[in-house]
Amino acid sequence: MGSGSLINPSWFALYSSRGLDDPSLKIYMRATVLVSEYLLYIPAGVVLLRWLSRLEGVHTWDSSIALVALFMQPATLLIDHAHFQYNTVMLGFVLSSTASLMAGKLLWGCVFFVAALGFKQMALYYSPAVFAYLLGICIFPRLRLERLFYIALATAFSFLLLFLPLILGALHDARRGIPSDPENEDAIIPTVHPLLSSLPLPAGLHINPGAIYYPPLHQLAQSIHRIFPFARGLFEDKVANLWCALNLVIKLRNFSTATLKRLSLLATLMAIAPPCTILFFKPKKQLLPLGLATTAWGFFLCSFQVHEKSVLLPLLPMTVLLATRGGLTPSVRAWVGWANILGSWTMFPLLKRDELTIPYYVLTLLWAYILGLPPTSFSLYSGRRRHRDDLQISTRVLHLTFYIAMVGWHVVERFVKPPSGLPDLWVVLNVAVGTAGFGISYLWCLWRLAALSGLNDSPETRQRIDDKTK
Repeated sequence: MGSGSLINPSWFALYSSRGLDDPSLKIYMRATVLVSEYLLYIPAGVVLLRWLSRLEGVHTWDSSIALVALFMQPATLLIDHAHFQYNTVMLGFVLSSTASLMAGKLLWGCVFFVAALGFKQMALYYSPAVFAYLLGICIFPRLRLERLFYIALATAFSFLLLFLPLILGALHDARRGIPSDPENEDAIIPTVHPLLSSLPLPAGLHINPGAIYYPPLHQLAQSIHRIFPFARGLFEDKVANLWCALNLVIKLRNFSTATLKRLSLLATLMAIAPPCTILFFKPKKQLLPLGLATTAWGFFLCSFQVHEKSVLLPLLPMTVLLATRGGLTPSVRAWVGWANILGSWTMFPLLKRDELTIPYYVLTLLWAYILGLPPTSFSLYSGRRRHRDDLQISTRVLHLTFYIAMVGWHVVERFVKPPSGLPDLWVVLNVAVGTAGFGISYLWCLWRLAALSGLNDSPETRQRIDDKTK
């Protein structure tokens, strides 16, 4: 943003720039999204998919198609370029981390992943899978303590570099007499940040708000508090995850925040435990995209305070599957395409509020056309099943049912006014259908991860499980 101050200092002037509606500033800000993509997201995507295609013996042409599909993801384009955010910076760091891990550059993988966490805490959706994979390669097939030590050191050093400006800034402000907590400045008895006061310190040891070490600790505690916004409630808007869907039947707001936090934690742990266990015991490079996707789906469906745009996290590694062996076959392409179109569809209420209806239709239908998916093409779902990679009848019926539901919902939402007593009826139906579809996507990713991991000793059993995921 510093370069923007050189163009027009008023854009970033303290206080006076808040709420600024300058068209030139909007152009500049949207241009920075494009620049950040070309500097990070696109190069990282190219490197990862090229490396993955070589690892799995995928033809360059197929890899190029997968690359186009990745960069044309409608949900990502709509959120970052239309709704306007910088998610591709975080996703670019994740792609860089994944590419580094697949290339055996483990320390760089740690550095890039910490950078992703520092840019947007949503990258936490991937962290259990990354942790399980890194721990697994340090233990299997033999214990490698030196590798584990260097991974821990690189991660700790990366976090130190990340928080160093915050720590130095807090110390500098303290020397100048600027309080780290202005609301607590005039208190007769200064209080400690709630997160710090909850630390299990040894008897007789306490944190002094007047000590020189307190400002950096307060800033770090406030950063962690921002990362986990429990005070904002289980959910704010209507998003297609477990809690918002369950709220249609059981009013969760009647429960205490503490109870909801425990429920959310338990459900999330149950959802992410299977993929993380598989990655830990079978830390194969080829399993990383599926492991990341499954873990991210678990977080999206079950975690606390989920936003509509969080669906970008499971969709990214799931789309990367197109660059794997058999990624463009009907058995994989149909599932990846279905999940992406469903993800864009669940964001329609948000996009409609931003007057982005036309970009939504254009980008979603264009992506469906590129991959030969409904409603632009039904070639994947027509004809008899002649090959092992063709879709099973059950999958065809399932996907087509959802496609019909999505198209029908758009027609009803556009031309039929909801009852006066149920003004959010169409949005609620969107949530219900989306949650069911995302739950199925999670199960498909987990099932395929288990099949490809080789946990079953019997080749016949592995083949039968793989067939059932098609």
